[in-house]
Amino acid sequence: MEATFSIRNDIPHALMHITMAGFFEPADIALFAAARDRELVALRTRPNEHLTLVDIRAMDIQAADSVAAFRQLLADPRTVSRRIAFVVGRSLAAMQIRRAAHGRDTQYFADIEEAEAWLLSPQPPLRMASRAG
Repeated sequence: MEATFSIRNDIPHALMHITMAGFFEPADIALFAAARDRELVALRTRPNEHLTLVDIRAMDIQAADSVAAFRQLLADPRTVSRRIAFVVGRSLAAMQIRRAAHGRDTQYFADIEEAEAWLLSPQPPLRMASRAG
C-alpha cells in the first residue's frame, strides 16, 4: 500500500496527532519529516515540550532501512517530544516501531482515546493494564 500520513495539531494541549499508513520508501520518510517539522513550528511550543500521538494501525511492515530512518527521526534531539504514544495493531509493524522507539518515553495503546488520555494526564502511570501488547 502507498505511504500516506496526516498531521493535525491540538495547540491548546501542545499535542501533535499523526496518522501513518502504508509502506514508506526513503522519499516518503523525507516528506513526512519535512511535514512534521513544519507542523512542529506551527504548534508553537518550546523545544521538546510537545506531546505526540501516532496512529500506525494501518502501517505496513517496513523495510529495515525504513525502520532505521524512523529510529533516527525519533532520536533527533531537536524534535523529541516530551511524551509519545503509539496506537498500534497486532502486527510486525507494531514490533518494528518498538525497536525504532527504543529508549524513548513511549507507551503503546490499542485505541486513540486511551493514548490521548495517557498523554494529557499530569502524571501518567508507567503502565496501563489495557495498553496494546
